[in-house]
Amino acid sequence: MGNVYRAQNVTAYIIYELNESHHFVNNKSIQNILSTVETKWQQTFGHSAFEEIVYAKEKGYIVKEVFEEYEGYGTSHIALPATEYYLKYGSFQLIERTYAIPNFTQEEVTLVRLALAQYRYRLFLQAS
Repeated sequence: MGNVYRAQNVTAYIIYELNESHHFVNNKSIQNILSTVETKWQQTFGHSAFEEIVYAKEKGYIVKEVFEEYEGYGTSHIALPATEYYLKYGSFQLIERTYAIPNFTQEEVTLVRLALAQYRYRLFLQAS
């Protein structure tokens, strides 16, 4: 049984992975990869991968919160995940930090990496 994660955290993982392998990533590609992750998650575990509502569109899924967070980038490359604000209990200091990467199980990592591999393959086909 797979866990359910915040889409922003899964997006952080996607951005870090693609940047580490020097692949282009923008808002449209993030939505495309999230769509693939959601489809594979549903097929494997029988439930959604994300806490947020996933909206079905003609060409896949849209996670509204993620889309709106990265909308300002347009078609530009995204180098770092979005930030969130964190207030540690007992502290008066508000901390801004990038979204954390989920603590995936091995099976979940395999699913997400498979979605990333499909994305990289599509990039390769477009380039050739």
